[in-house]
Amino acid sequence: MDDENRDNLLCAGEVFRIRGAIFEVNRVMGRGFLEAVYQECLALEFAARDIPFRAMPKLALSYKDSPLQQAYSPDFVCFDRVIVELKAVRELAPEHRAQVLNYLRATGLEVGVLVNFGSAARVAVERLVLQKEPRTHANEREQG
Repeated sequence: MDDENRDNLLCAGEVFRIRGAIFEVNRVMGRGFLEAVYQECLALEFAARDIPFRAMPKLALSYKDSPLQQAYSPDFVCFDRVIVELKAVRELAPEHRAQVLNYLRATGLEVGVLVNFGSAARVAVERLVLQKEPRTHANEREQG
């Protein structure tokens, strides 16, 4: 299986269930609330759907094997495999995507879900996959 197909399948079932909870919160609450309100509602919906999650876990950071005092706190880590980051802004920006990718790098996880409850038409949900360098024979030839 090539990396593109693997990425398309990575955590597909988990992300499907997470998206269902997100869409339900959006259906019930609509737009216009602060991010904290959506986070509380989504925690209730995750619990109702038996989706395992940790809310705002502290993610330790390090620099050259030295622990940093700074820590990341994504909104949720679900199934111990998927980071879920919530926003309530007019539109998602590149820095929002970069934030999720940094969370993935910090944790070693590969899949993130970026959610915007503040978009004009409906909730926006983006699935992000941390691209790891593939180890192929072609790469080995280029380096050698």
